[in-house]
Amino acid sequence: MPLPLAPLLPFALRFGAIAAVGYLGQRLIRQRGFAGRTDQRAEDALDDLAEGLATHSPRDAKGQHNAAFRLRRRVRIGGKTYDLDAGMMARLRFRDIG
Repeated sequence: MPLPLAPLLPFALRFGAIAAVGYLGQRLIRQRGFAGRTDQRAEDALDDLAEGLATHSPRDAKGQHNAAFRLRRRVRIGGKTYDLDAGMMARLRFRDIG
């Protein structure tokens, strides 16, 4: 007895639509994205971060807020040990233009 394919059609269409959106998204990012750069000053600043989350607002910069985050862990997966070091620095600035 042949296998009916009609019940599989909605699944195939949904899967195809998701794949097409992913492919188009990748193409747009590659076309409009920019090549990143590595700045040694930023690398040194990330290395000097303390572990945890910190936020502050500089006195001389009105409307500016800074945040820094660092997480350092050792992770064991399948008998191998990896060092996980994640760091982030961010600046959010609001300026009144009008």
